[in-house]
Formats: sequence, structure tokens, C-alpha cells
Amino acid sequence: MNTIPPRLDHLVLATPDLAATVAEFARRTGVAPAPGGVHIGHGTRNHLVGLGGSAYLEIIGPDPEQAAPTGPRPFGVDGLDSPRTITWAISPPDLDEAVATARAHGYDPGDVRDMSRRRPDGTLLEWRLTDGGDPHPSGLVPFLIDWGATVHPSASGLPVTPLLELSATAPDPDEIRRLLTALGTELPLTQGPVGLSFTVDTPNGPVAFS
Repeated sequence: MNTIPPRLDHLVLATPDLAATVAEFARRTGVAPAPGGVHIGHGTRNHLVGLGGSAYLEIIGPDPEQAAPTGPRPFGVDGLDSPRTITWAISPPDLDEAVATARAHGYDPGDVRDMSRRRPDGTLLEWRLTDGGDPHPSGLVPFLIDWGATVHPSASGLPVTPLLELSATAPDPDEIRRLLTALGTELPLTQGPVGLSFTVDTPNGPVAFS
């Protein structure tokens, strides 16, 4: 099995302290993540690192310059006490068709909704993604994303740490594999406690995150 999942769009490393996690990533890898943008109304902002090809890493955490949102922040950020690789996203050729196909195979990835953020230079990025209407609680099953006419984040001159491997452990790997098949992707899985980890190539050598 390929250690890089088909159609991988990005990985999500969520943290309760964005500045500290960005600094730690830079210390461990020798590569400083680039500011991504602000998610207005959601109380978060992010930093980005390219993973090679058309994939990237999103480091997301609370935005201290925004008022607290009316609801919970994305990706369970409010409940974290340390950084965690929380989930991942794939970009199918046709988002709506992929959702319909997954539902036909017994997995509902949720409704499609519109999202946006502004880069530090003011550029507006807009995309569509599945909202996890019937998510797998472990985060091992990816959400789906479509960037439409927006320039993909990986093509915006990001610093790069090439992805060497993405893998996971799960109490029931076969169930996760079934859902991944419904989405047209795959992920190296072994049995164990729920966990998602990745390794990147860096100026300091291979570095693993979980």
C-alpha cells in the first residue's frame, strides 16, 4: 500500500496554543510554517507547510485576536490540552459525485457547505467541504474538500517538508478501511488505540508527529 493516501489534500494538526506549536514545529524541523489566515467567526487561525505535490499541513488553533465564537471552535480545538494530528482531507475530482457515491456505499460524509478565509495579504480563499454530518469520531476518516477556482494553498509559495508517510491505528481497522473505500482512498492501518501520525522530511532529518 502507498504510504501517501490517494487524493490527499491536507493534514490537520490542531493545537490549543498556535504560536507555541508553530515555534515547536520550526524548532524540530528547521522549517518555519507560513501564516495562513483567519477563520472569521470561528475563532481560529492557521499556519501552513507544504507536504510536496498538491498537499499541505494545516496547523490550526485559537486566534487570540478574535472574540470567542458563539459555538465550539473547529476540530475540537477547545478540548485539546496538547497538539494533536486530528484528521485529514481528500480532494476528489467531483465533490458532489464523491458524496453521492459514499452514501451509496453506506457512509454519509455530511452535507457540503461553503467556507472562506483571508490570507495575510488580503486575498480571499473560498472552498467547499463536507461538514461531517455522519463523521467517524476517530478522525481517521477524512472529510472532502473542493477549492473550486481558488488557488490551492500548496501553490502559494509555502515552505515545504515533503511527506514521507501517513499512517494510523484503530481498534477495528477493517471498519475504517470500509469507509475509506467508500470515499475512494486508503490509509495504512494497524490495530491499536485510535491514532493518526505522519512523518516529514526536513533539514533536520525525518520528523514524526502524532
